[in-house]
Amino acid sequence: MLVTIVMLMASCVSIVNNENSGENKNETTMNTTMNDLLTRRSVRSYTDEVPPIEVIEEICKAGTYAPTGMNKQAPIIIAVTNREVRDKMSKLNADVLGMDNDPFYGAPVVLVVLADTTAAFTWKEDGSLVMGNLLNAAHAKGLGSCWIHRAKEVFETEEGKAILRDLGIDDTKYVGIGNCILGYTAGDYPEARPRKENYVYWIK
Repeated sequence: MLVTIVMLMASCVSIVNNENSGENKNETTMNTTMNDLLTRRSVRSYTDEVPPIEVIEEICKAGTYAPTGMNKQAPIIIAVTNREVRDKMSKLNADVLGMDNDPFYGAPVVLVVLADTTAAFTWKEDGSLVMGNLLNAAHAKGLGSCWIHRAKEVFETEEGKAILRDLGIDDTKYVGIGNCILGYTAGDYPEARPRKENYVYWIK
């Protein structure tokens, strides 16, 4: 009888410890997520080293799990690690600005987000959420990243449309949302700028 009681008590302690362990794990995960969200910065200086393909694939996967209107999943991601294509896209982007500098700041990888305008009326918002996931996932993986605009203008050019057609993408439906450049940060990591006053208004 005494042995049975001891075994039951040990079992109860084990259950409590497992529950506490689960709570601690959830708290740790939450703290890590919040830290990633609060410490991500836009990086504008990169090394030439291309991150492992496995890491880039994980970042892209995070992008595909962004919420979309009615789960229509209107956005798509074009992951560019080919240097020749990357440089071509950089030039097209620079041409929109009328400049000669690299608008991708030397980043070796470009994740282009486009969205199907016929899939959902929230295609712009959906694509923007994908971009946000990519940026935060890159930071969580220890990479620098930055949102570079003018994807829309680039893929309205004949050269841009040709890139889409070569991939079997309908250039009459998809519109560029943004370019998520990523790679290893060169130099010091940017510090956060102060948040503006009255960023949040409460209604309690």
